[in-house]
Amino acid sequence: MELLEVRDLLAAWLVLSVAFSNLYGLGVTTLILSSLTAGTGFLLHELAHRIVARNYGLEASFVADYRWLGLALFSSFAGFLFAAPGAVVTSGRRSRRQQMMISVAGPLTNLMLSVVFMVVPGAIGSFGASINSWLALFNMLPFGGLDGRKVLDANRLVYLTVLAASALLVII
Repeated sequence: MELLEVRDLLAAWLVLSVAFSNLYGLGVTTLILSSLTAGTGFLLHELAHRIVARNYGLEASFVADYRWLGLALFSSFAGFLFAAPGAVVTSGRRSRRQQMMISVAGPLTNLMLSVVFMVVPGAIGSFGASINSWLALFNMLPFGGLDGRKVLDANRLVYLTVLAASALLVII
């Protein structure tokens, strides 16, 4: 992993942790909770995209979008959070199925984290389960460069299954 990619991942993790902390109540405890749940969910989501892409022999690295990170931070002061902190950028030829697998890896990671957090007692478990199910659901929206658009384009059944699982975990 290159130094610039590590810098971008850490910057996005920090900004998202602060934004979630601000949204849910400033304080050291909330910042730690946000870092461990939302920050980890973001980090593992992006690394899942990267790992799957590299397993297909593609070049892949996370690139932060500092304008969107700024918007995430400022929107948290307005009482909502819109976060698109960057993306794993890939290069090389891939099939439609490979693109789907790369794209769905992030939301599936958030779904797995949500289930894991459900068995963790206390605030960290509750917060982690909620945040990760919301991250999965948000990323499955079929708009722009979000994962949902790419998954839907590749396979409607996979899209609907992951979308339904995300919505179900948000409700739970």
